Amino acid sequence: MQYFLRAIRDAARRWPLLAAAFLCSAGVAGLWGANIAALFPIIEVTLNGDSLQSWNDRRLTEARARVDAAREERSGLERRLAAGELTGDAATAARRRIDTLSLSTRGDEAVVYSSEKLAPWLAKFLPTDPFTTVLWVVTFVVVSTFVKHAFLLTSTLLVSWVAMNISRDLRLQVFDKALALDRAQFMRSGSAGFMAQVTSTSDMLASGITSVFGGAVTEPLKIAACLGGAFCISWQLTLACLTMAPLVGFMMVWLNRRVRGVSKGILARSLGFHHVLLEALNNVLTVQAYTMEDFERQRFRNCTRDMMKTGMWHTFYFALANPITEILGIGMVATSIAIGAWLVINQETQIFGITMTERPMTVPGIMVFFGMLIGASDPVRKLSGVFTGVNVGIVGAQSLYPLLDTPSKLREPAHPRTVAAPHREIRLDNVSFSYDGLDTVLKDVNVSIPFGERVAIVGPNGGGKSTLVNLVCRFYDPTAGRVLLDGVPLTDMALHDLRRRIALVTQQTELFNESILYNIRYGRWDATEEEIMEAARRAHAHEFIADFPDGYRTMVGPSGFRLSGGQRQRIALARAFLRNAEILVLDEATSQIDVESERLIHEALARYVENRTVIMITHRASTLALADAIIKVEHGVVTKRPASQMQAA
Repeated sequence: MQYFLRAIRDAARRWPLLAAAFLCSAGVAGLWGANIAALFPIIEVTLNGDSLQSWNDRRLTEARARVDAAREERSGLERRLAAGELTGDAATAARRRIDTLSLSTRGDEAVVYSSEKLAPWLAKFLPTDPFTTVLWVVTFVVVSTFVKHAFLLTSTLLVSWVAMNISRDLRLQVFDKALALDRAQFMRSGSAGFMAQVTSTSDMLASGITSVFGGAVTEPLKIAACLGGAFCISWQLTLACLTMAPLVGFMMVWLNRRVRGVSKGILARSLGFHHVLLEALNNVLTVQAYTMEDFERQRFRNCTRDMMKTGMWHTFYFALANPITEILGIGMVATSIAIGAWLVINQETQIFGITMTERPMTVPGIMVFFGMLIGASDPVRKLSGVFTGVNVGIVGAQSLYPLLDTPSKLREPAHPRTVAAPHREIRLDNVSFSYDGLDTVLKDVNVSIPFGERVAIVGPNGGGKSTLVNLVCRFYDPTAGRVLLDGVPLTDMALHDLRRRIALVTQQTELFNESILYNIRYGRWDATEEEIMEAARRAHAHEFIADFPDGYRTMVGPSGFRLSGGQRQRIALARAFLRNAEILVLDEATSQIDVESERLIHEALARYVENRTVIMITHRASTLALADAIIKVEHGVVTKRPASQMQAA
């Protein structure tokens, strides 16, 4: 609940819009009750051929007479009690009568007060003809209904705008968090987890916020307006009609807990659904190559079946909320009809010795009372949907905010230090690293790479080569020791300042589903088309790009599937060349290129790597020929030797 309250506080920052929505909701509630109350003059007065002015005068006269008579009777009883004329049961009956007279007097005094205040308004604004009064009342009901719906529409739009903005803000925060986390933290949720958070979880929270500032405000105000009118007619009878409220309240608390539990299940199933879907589609080539289509189909059918089962439970509890709340509404109306009918038929003011009204109720009065309770029962029914929406929002908040509160291990320094460009040296000082805290991937690494040196990193698979590069790029921070640039720890530098110095080409080339021009320009977004083409020429990509009908405007498709592996790698090299960084990192960057293309790229690399630090992970002898020094990584132990010594060995 604390996370959902946090979302409500975030929404409350847009208080001017919410205040306007609240005022509109108050207007809806007031007009909702006023439309029902407007029936009273039609029933009580105009259909009897009377005017509201004469009805109010007569009402005032009768109330004053009742007040005077009650006061006189009460004074007489009090004198007789004081004189000792009444004793025993007679005295008890007299005291009870005095209490009844006091209650009726207060009611009549209220009628006198309201009639006196109402008289000048009736004389000034309402006609004296009964039929004209009916037309005025009908017109008021029609106009007020139109205004009520205008208020309701405005309130709904304002609340929805706030909720959608909160949802958008949360999506942006989740996206920013995904980009800021180190790789280990990112993989705990994975692409599927973040996608579920950005889509369904944010929608769940937006639904909860809409329920709170929409229905949770409007519907209770409508209930309050109608019950307030019913209280004015008879507060005792109104309380008698609410006898089922505690039972319904208990059932709603139970239902809310069930809905919250099912909503958590839906969210968990949604995460699994995205996981299976993305995993199968992203690895569709492997699925097809190993004829695992039926297996993946079954996995997907299983997860969608589980989602459907959980969704059906959610639908069941959601549907169950309507009859539970409707029981309260029907119970109120049924109780009021039974008690009210008995009071009107027998012209009584009490039932089972309990006073319900100060004086016998009239047929028009009890009909308006029924109307008020019916008016209250409809928003009570709608509150079930509000409760469900709030519970869904609570579950969404409980999933989103802990993720947003997760601090990235790659923390930005409060006062970042800068290093002159180009740098002089990259140094790993007693660096150790472990992904899980159990197995050490790198052990006490001490190695220095001066500016301009071309270093090849070799060793068996799983030995720690890529980990070494990831530490230099600061995709991870060392478990122990420091990585320094010109003596400044990377943790003391701004991430943007460090990474703008690095161009990276990986074995698994990552391309966006955009044009070739877009993918190359990603290396330096302010580059001109001429610079992009020059980078492509240096990477020997211009030739095949020019052969495409759309040239550099050719769309590469998701993950670049329209291109061959070698073409993808040359586009990635062009992107790195365009960046013109002082540190070039190649992680098996020529592994998918044919021999002739490799020769041409090596020539390009030989020219490009001048006055740059180059770190190459490779197994190819042709690439090793470009290296000045070779770093061997084996079982976490790192050794560095000049390339000439390694080649001689």
